[in-house]
Amino acid sequence: MEIKEEGASEEGQHFLPTAQASDPGDCQFTSIQKTPNEPQLEFILACKDLVAPVRDRKLNTLVQISVIHPVEQSLTRYSSTEIVEGTRDPLFLTGVTFPSEYPIYEETKIKLTVYDVKDKSHDTVSNGTSFFLWEKRSFLGYASFKVGELLKSKEQLLALSLRTSDGGKVVGTIEVGVVKMGEIEDGEADHITTDVQGQKCALVCECTAPESVSGKDNLPFLNSVLKNPVCKLYRFPTSDNKWMRIREQMSESILSFHIPKELISLHIKEDLCRNQEIKELGELSPHWDNLRKNVLTHCDQMVNMYQDILTELSKETGSSFKSSSSKGEKTLEFVPVNLHLQRMQVHSPHLKDALYDVITVGAPAAHFQGFKNGGLRKLLHRFETERRNTGYQFIYYSPENTAKAKEVLSNINQLQPLVATHADLLLNSASQHSPDSLKNSLKMLSEKTELFVHAFKDQLVRSALLALYTARPGGVLKKPPSPKSSAEESSPQEQPPLMRRQDSIPHHSDYDEEEWDRVWANVGKSLNCIIAMVDKLIERDGGSEGSGGNNDGEKEPSLADSIPSHPREDWYEQLYPLILTLKDCMGEVVNRAKQSLTFVLLQELAYSLPQCLMLTLRRDIVFSQALAGLVCGFIIKLQTSLYDPGFLQQLHTVGLIVQYEGLLSTYSDEIGMLEDMAVGISDLKKVAFKIIEAKSNDVLPVITGRREHYVVEVKLPARMFESLPLQIKEGQLLHVYPVLFNVGINEQQTLAERFGDVSLQESINQENFELLQEYYKIFMEKMPPDYISHFQEQNDLKALLENLHQNIQSKKRKNVEIMWLAATICRKLNGIRFTCCKSAKDRTSMSVTLEQCSILRDEHQLHKDFFIRALDCMRRYLTSQTSALCSMSTVTKMHLYPLNLFLKGYQDVV
Repeated sequence: MEIKEEGASEEGQHFLPTAQASDPGDCQFTSIQKTPNEPQLEFILACKDLVAPVRDRKLNTLVQISVIHPVEQSLTRYSSTEIVEGTRDPLFLTGVTFPSEYPIYEETKIKLTVYDVKDKSHDTVSNGTSFFLWEKRSFLGYASFKVGELLKSKEQLLALSLRTSDGGKVVGTIEVGVVKMGEIEDGEADHITTDVQGQKCALVCECTAPESVSGKDNLPFLNSVLKNPVCKLYRFPTSDNKWMRIREQMSESILSFHIPKELISLHIKEDLCRNQEIKELGELSPHWDNLRKNVLTHCDQMVNMYQDILTELSKETGSSFKSSSSKGEKTLEFVPVNLHLQRMQVHSPHLKDALYDVITVGAPAAHFQGFKNGGLRKLLHRFETERRNTGYQFIYYSPENTAKAKEVLSNINQLQPLVATHADLLLNSASQHSPDSLKNSLKMLSEKTELFVHAFKDQLVRSALLALYTARPGGVLKKPPSPKSSAEESSPQEQPPLMRRQDSIPHHSDYDEEEWDRVWANVGKSLNCIIAMVDKLIERDGGSEGSGGNNDGEKEPSLADSIPSHPREDWYEQLYPLILTLKDCMGEVVNRAKQSLTFVLLQELAYSLPQCLMLTLRRDIVFSQALAGLVCGFIIKLQTSLYDPGFLQQLHTVGLIVQYEGLLSTYSDEIGMLEDMAVGISDLKKVAFKIIEAKSNDVLPVITGRREHYVVEVKLPARMFESLPLQIKEGQLLHVYPVLFNVGINEQQTLAERFGDVSLQESINQENFELLQEYYKIFMEKMPPDYISHFQEQNDLKALLENLHQNIQSKKRKNVEIMWLAATICRKLNGIRFTCCKSAKDRTSMSVTLEQCSILRDEHQLHKDFFIRALDCMRRYLTSQTSALCSMSTVTKMHLYPLNLFLKGYQDVV
């Protein structure tokens, strides 16, 4: 694949400008009839009997492919082949493919220009990376044809004479052949041979018929989140001298901007709600009131900043991804860098068609914030240590307790309206005098109410009530709280700040610790009264069974008898006062709990403003970048595996492994990037997916929840949704298990290993190996024995895991075996693969192409003598515009350098 430059014609797959891509209008052109979503046209090239401009010179040949549109008659460079060295009869492994969206007709003219590359000089970009440029090349000859001529020719094969620029002298022949799947290209072996270590071997094409490896029927759904595909076609020889065909595609994702906008909107909503709850804490003593005002000032400023960022993001209507040159822009902080899908589709003569996907994206990191003081991993640890050791100004609650407070608040906000709704439905059933409806409504009311009551079964609520009491004017304890009332029983040293203030607060009344228990218990008692009344109403109406509303099947024996009831009275009238009492009890509980837990959140914000808010901002930024990639990967994986029952069962039974390959060094700023990335990927544990049926043409995902727990709703068209297992269709949450393995491979990592510290990388790899091992354990326990048996026949995962562990423990320099083992395990576990470096360009390109060629060698019998040549084909550099590296449309995701230069800078990698 190639680089696409912004605002310019490219060497690489190029969609013609809008005017050219539009309907040809009055001119009638003949469309090419192809299967939907298949490429419109694919052809391969070979030359014969090329005439060298200088006698006895060995030619190094490439072909430039250009398109002349029939309306404008303007020429657009489209792609080129690789360079074939030292032969007058070059056979090119790189083909030409026009995707289904490309505006091409039978009248479209293709121009083929053959060059002799005299010198591959090398140049350096601003970051110090070297690569080859084919600057010195000479024109040999050209030929052209119309697409219709190729399609209508005998066997869809053209032999064209190459002529000099004046159109006179013939300097050789170029053959153009349409790629035919499922057929042998007869006659090819008669004149096209490839020199393999001095021996000639005939190559014939015998590929399997294309199958629906990518779920072609589902491509419209996939196309709703992917756009601007960049495609390449290759043919590589197998070990038995047959051709396999490789389609490589890179696509941008509109989720690069959609997910950050969804997430920022959610943050704004959450923060506005929290700020309002802080304002409604009620009267506080002067110390706490001043602190609250200070917190609200900063929080309001933060919300305004998020609103401004969202406004700016909404104005972005151009590119669907963020280029590396924009990674330091404040308005684009939440957007991932260079998020793309890299897809390799293999049509092999030996195996079924296969599909391999990798998501490439810049390491999630807060580039605008900078890395002077490190990244999130270090900053959060330092912040928490300092906060724990600071006493007087606030009450310390551990991060776990703060997260618990947010969780309880979220549960309250969700469950209270649900209970109220089901209470109203119960009254509606009573008014209809329907026993069955009444039982069902009571069952739902009981379940939601018990969940509501259970949400308060935590010592944190009791502790928070006590803390808030002491912060009221005149509120003070006469005696220290019992150990059970502490914010964290295991950390009694965290309470003295609270006690230290009691002498300065006037005493008015004692705090009654048992009052909360009574208020909280009243909700359960109210529910029991309703259950007893329903039982009595149904029994007196002739029903033989009680409602059985309690989960434990117990209720007070005399409760039903203590409630007056008359058989002829209206059910609604008898239940209404009990429902009203339940709602009143709930309201009192909610009011107290909300205020006390909001007071806990006030403590989190009270320390070191605005530092804590800046950390929240940084974490939100990094998480947004990570989540955008994850959602993209999940949707793509779902689309490609939608009709795989084993995968779907694994998805809802175990969850989905998500493996990130990091290539960051542990040197200078990249240490901070790695620290950011480690936290951002770990935070993805907070994410669950839910698949719902799309009710319209809008299938973009929707995010709900809060910072501690997000649910991403993925919309599927009805036909696709119906194919899912019942558990998924009923809304079961689908969990992900993110793991990160990092191996620095560039020259900065060499410095880090010789003179610096690699402990961060070692810690991350060890921690994430344990997470991967835990997933494997769950997988083996929960998946059915017959699936495990079949699975283990083909995948010795246990041995791979042991090998990975040994490599992590060995602490070998630049141990890329860790990356390859982790990637292999991920693929065998049906996971999602990510590859990341600083900007998802150079190192990412090297890794992805090396992985692809390794897969072709190990899984599809790529001829061993063609490994390097295949790698060079995928890594071609097609423009001399070195400045484009940071501003190109599809930044060099692929193939910037040949392997030997890669090895020069990364000596320990291969």
